[in-house]
Amino acid sequence: MDQTTQMPDKQYIFGSLLIIANRMDTLLERELRQFGVTSKQWFLSVIIDSLFTEPPTMKEVAREMGSSHQNVKQVALKLQEKNLLTLVKDKKDRRVTRIRMTNESQEFWKKPQPKGELFTEALFEGVKKEDLQIARKVMQKIMDNLELMEKGKDEEADKE
Repeated sequence: MDQTTQMPDKQYIFGSLLIIANRMDTLLERELRQFGVTSKQWFLSVIIDSLFTEPPTMKEVAREMGSSHQNVKQVALKLQEKNLLTLVKDKKDRRVTRIRMTNESQEFWKKPQPKGELFTEALFEGVKKEDLQIARKVMQKIMDNLELMEKGKDEEADKE
């Protein structure tokens, strides 16, 4: 009998999320290696392309990626070296840095796009639409809870 069947659901799901994240990252890295980009670089470009109509700030991208400003900046600097984006100061507030995708990036990201789509299709093979909808609700609730937990920690740090 599989040991995991004896685990409480919350423990199983928590552990599974960590395992899934690691395995997805490893497999996606393998797929993207031929294009000379990492999964984090790919994800940053997907976030910018999918969620923003105007060049976003580092802070906005960090929030959407669930990452720190510093991590996003490191990833963005690597993409800037490859001429796939530029970091520009905001015209109204020079303290704010915006991330602007380059014309070259539009052409570049078309190359790995089919690999990303095939990867996603294979990942969700056999999962029913209804199950995806339920999983989306659960994942959103978990992300909301994480945000509340983070805010609570920020408020505690402010009090110290």
